[in-house]
Parts: sequence; C-alpha cells; structure tokens
Amino acid sequence: MPLVHLHVIEGRRDAAELRRLADVVQEVMRERSAAPPRDRYQLITEHKPGGIVVEDTGLGFERTDDVVLVQVVQQGRSTEQKQALYAGLAERLGAECGLAGTDLIVSVVENTTADWSFGHGVAQFLTGDL
Repeated sequence: MPLVHLHVIEGRRDAAELRRLADVVQEVMRERSAAPPRDRYQLITEHKPGGIVVEDTGLGFERTDDVVLVQVVQQGRSTEQKQALYAGLAERLGAECGLAGTDLIVSVVENTTADWSFGHGVAQFLTGDL
C-alpha cells in the first residue's frame, strides 16, 4: 500500500498534465513495485516558485522548474524493486510527460503494517481486515 506524494512547482503544469503525471506514477508503481490494484493514495502539492530547493548533490545536474519530487511511503519492497521503480519512473515520465531525468527526484520511506489506518481509527492490516 504505497502513499505517493508528488511535489511540483505551481503553474508549470495544467490539471490534465498533473493528472497524467499521477497516472503514470501509479502505473509504474503497479508494474515495478507490486502495488496492489485499487491501492491508490496520492497527494499532489504545488509549491510556489522558490518553494522547492533541490540542488544536484554534487552530481553536476542542472535542474529546471519542471522538477518533480516523488516521495513514496511503503513497506516490504526489496532493493531491486526500488531500483526498478526509479528506472521505470524515469523512463515513463520522460516518454509520456516529457520530464528530463535530471528533473526527477525519488525518495522511498519505509514503514510497517502498524503504521496504517484506512478509516474508523482501526489498523486494518493488524486486525486482519486487509
């Protein structure tokens, strides 16, 4: 069950482009990271210009205002699955959304089954409901 947070700069994409970005991320999550069908939890945050500061970490990358920072909170993925996710996102977002590889940043945050409640204040993974 991934929770995906997409951070972009305000005004760089219209509503349809933002939806396509989110759709592609979801498709790649399903293909490369074994995300279950209908497990789609995404947040899209548009930051004002200057509200995202992302430097190149010494890699020599030139970033633009089209940068997309993808934060994925999930559990139980192997290193290989994570690397496949990174590659799949770069490939598909480049091909389908025109995103330069240097404008994609991905961070995966691990959690456990005890870290989720899908409603009614119940940890459904722990109770066996999921």
